[in-house]
Amino acid sequence: MATKKAVEKTVPTPAAKLTKTQIVKALAEKLEAEPKQIQSFLDALAEMATEQTREAGEFTLPGLGKLVKAERKERMGRNPSTGEQIKIAAKTTVKFRIAKAATDAIALPKA
Repeated sequence: MATKKAVEKTVPTPAAKLTKTQIVKALAEKLEAEPKQIQSFLDALAEMATEQTREAGEFTLPGLGKLVKAERKERMGRNPSTGEQIKIAAKTTVKFRIAKAATDAIALPKA
């Protein structure tokens, strides 16, 4: 019974959210690579995506989507506790635009 519980913990159900450790382990098994190599790859990919988005304004992961830097204008808002109008400063945000291929693979059309 103890081995069954251990297996349940390491193999997530399809509806479960994957942690970084689970992603590293799954990719290491699938690619027959060392988990440290996969960890280093994911860290390098995240660093590259951050730098590229900051400098060029976007970073594309083919088949998955695109990180895009977006500028929000200054606008008027309302303080929810007092109802007083306040000025919300302009700021830079990051959006993720999912690729059409990923959308089609995830959201299958209803028959």
